[in-house]
Amino acid sequence: MNQEKISIRNTIKEQMRHLTTEKVGEMSLAFVPTLLQHPRIKEAKTILLYCALPTEVQTLQLIKELKKQRKDIVLPVVTGETTMEIRTFTDENDLKKGPFGILEPQGEVLNELSLIDIAIVPGLAFSADGKRLGRGKGYYDRLLKRIPQCYKIGICFSFQLINHIPTTQYDAMMNEVIAL
Repeated sequence: MNQEKISIRNTIKEQMRHLTTEKVGEMSLAFVPTLLQHPRIKEAKTILLYCALPTEVQTLQLIKELKKQRKDIVLPVVTGETTMEIRTFTDENDLKKGPFGILEPQGEVLNELSLIDIAIVPGLAFSADGKRLGRGKGYYDRLLKRIPQCYKIGICFSFQLINHIPTTQYDAMMNEVIAL
């Protein structure tokens, strides 16, 4: 494991410890209008989103708003030590806590990953040139390699946008990063 990646993860996690649930929720709401107005999101039919860990940009409000606009929302579900599948989101009642305490949909599995137009992706840190640092298990890197056609937007709080992130050939790149 790259020492520089470990150091960045530790630094960001330390900054996250100072965030209250209320502050995360408040900061997350700023993303909703920004993403709803994004031209690529307006054009998209099927959007891959995520249900957040407590310190990540919260997405439930965005998911609900996009659903009202008749967008097809799909979410990842952890299926193994290194694997995820994509399931259709129908409504909030469809969500159950998964192995990491993250809400996961119980809907149909989406096998036709080529239908995904855009992916909105969490991360511990991002760089302006589209590099992403996750939590170290590679779940998203493996998933995003399976959907090369989709436009990938990394979202994070401003303190998570850093100058440099070391990458390898296994790391998935974002097309765009939005930090608020």
